[in-house]
Amino acid sequence: MSIELRTLEISDEVNLIDRLLAEQRQLTAVERFARRHEEGSVPAQARYYQDLIPLSKPAPGQQYAFAVDLDACTGCKACVSACHSLNGLEEHETWRDVGLLVGERNEAPYLQTVTTACHHCADPACLEGCPVMAYEKDADTGIVRHLDDQCIGCQYCTLKCPYGVPKYSERLGIVRKCDMCHDRLAVGEAPACVQACPHEAITIRLVDVAEVSAAATPGSEMVPGAFDSSYTKPTTIYTSRKPRPTSAHPADAHKLHLEHAHWPLLIMLILSQAAVGLFVAMTVTGLVSPDQFRVAGLPLAASAFALLNAGLFAAVFHLGRPLGAWRFFLGLRTSWMSREILAFSLMATVAAPTVGAAFLFPGSPLTLGLAALTSALGLISVFTSAMIYIDTRRAFWSPLHSFSRFLGATFLLGATAAAMIIGSADLFLPADLSAAVRSAAIVATVIRTVLFGWETSRFLLSLHDVAAPSHLSALTIRRLLPWLVPTRIALFAASTLFSLLAIFDFAQLPLAWAGIAFVTTFLSQFLERYTFFTAVRAPHMPGGIA
Repeated sequence: MSIELRTLEISDEVNLIDRLLAEQRQLTAVERFARRHEEGSVPAQARYYQDLIPLSKPAPGQQYAFAVDLDACTGCKACVSACHSLNGLEEHETWRDVGLLVGERNEAPYLQTVTTACHHCADPACLEGCPVMAYEKDADTGIVRHLDDQCIGCQYCTLKCPYGVPKYSERLGIVRKCDMCHDRLAVGEAPACVQACPHEAITIRLVDVAEVSAAATPGSEMVPGAFDSSYTKPTTIYTSRKPRPTSAHPADAHKLHLEHAHWPLLIMLILSQAAVGLFVAMTVTGLVSPDQFRVAGLPLAASAFALLNAGLFAAVFHLGRPLGAWRFFLGLRTSWMSREILAFSLMATVAAPTVGAAFLFPGSPLTLGLAALTSALGLISVFTSAMIYIDTRRAFWSPLHSFSRFLGATFLLGATAAAMIIGSADLFLPADLSAAVRSAAIVATVIRTVLFGWETSRFLLSLHDVAAPSHLSALTIRRLLPWLVPTRIALFAASTLFSLLAIFDFAQLPLAWAGIAFVTTFLSQFLERYTFFTAVRAPHMPGGIA
């Protein structure tokens, strides 16, 4: 009898479970959430939502901003995990990071963790630099949002932002960044990082934009090691009741590492500057020696045109979504990259008829005029290229450094290439161009010597002066690229030697000597441009222990 009752009880229990499971399958998502809420199984922090975010939306002249209580931050990285999970980020992609400040106070060690994400700046550099307006600053909330469908993956915003906020996705071919979980804020819920912090170290506050801008004076910084706030006027508020020692600095302040080489950009810059230099050499030849211009104009123009188009073609591979690059004109008002694209487009447009004129009307005033116009547009293009990097305000890309490198490479490569090309024409054309070869080689030798001396002195000064803005970049070259300086010295010696052999027509082989001088010079400038990208110190918020 007891066995039968036990069997009946089990049967009824099974039927009840089946009925409950069937009922659960019929519930809507809203009903399931309501049941969990009644059972108390929703996140414990839900009751704090209104304490972590403002009770009202921003008034005119106000915007949302992150507020971080440094004393409450333990560096547990719950905010990092929550942001990663909610936004579906890729394995190594993070929109929020945790760094470390270290120092000494009263002979005791000082250590402070710092959580950081996008600062939704009052004057965002990412928005200003974007050539296709893939960023917008919401007029109502002040949140700086990235528009994924507009992005062409040029990654210029990753260079412009001094806090390392935008992250490039190789898989998607676009940049992405923190948007303060604006969709959650819109319905009165805290962003993922705010909600996940077990110590309420992160909150959302309303700030007055005018006050933020006024407080962002030159030399001010949010935390030690952060970039000068006057650049973008970040809105994040960092507070601490602990006295901060003057020795406080990011734990990774002295860490040396190589930045991305940006190979397509590197190739584009070298080839385009060589092309501009050749058009300049062509123009100078026309002004100095009309007879030689009539013979050498076409090979110079054709070679320059080929180098220019090869360089512009290489630049396409730097874009994650190159088909959207036609929208570059949207950023002409603020973006140097938009201006560079326009300048090179105009140069390429004029370069084509220059080649045609050199073929149809060799030595004519029309040809010389077109060559001069192309040269002028080319120099403007080189100027915009330099401004792209100068505008990032990185010490290694200072105006003096960038202009000397870019213009120096333009004239040096143009002169050495002209010597080689004119020497080639001398073999096949019924004219004596040996004087032009010697002249180009002499100019190249002078420029090379001055440029090498300038670069070497700047490097040595930065290397030995720990207070120099480019000291860590020079140290990076010395320690992480120990082969580079000896290699460039050897290439300088070789290119100078062969230029001299071409000048003195040794063994009557000017073309061979000029050709070797061009190859060694090109390799040297290629290495210089490699260090230009890899040795730069990218500013960012404090990182982890080096």
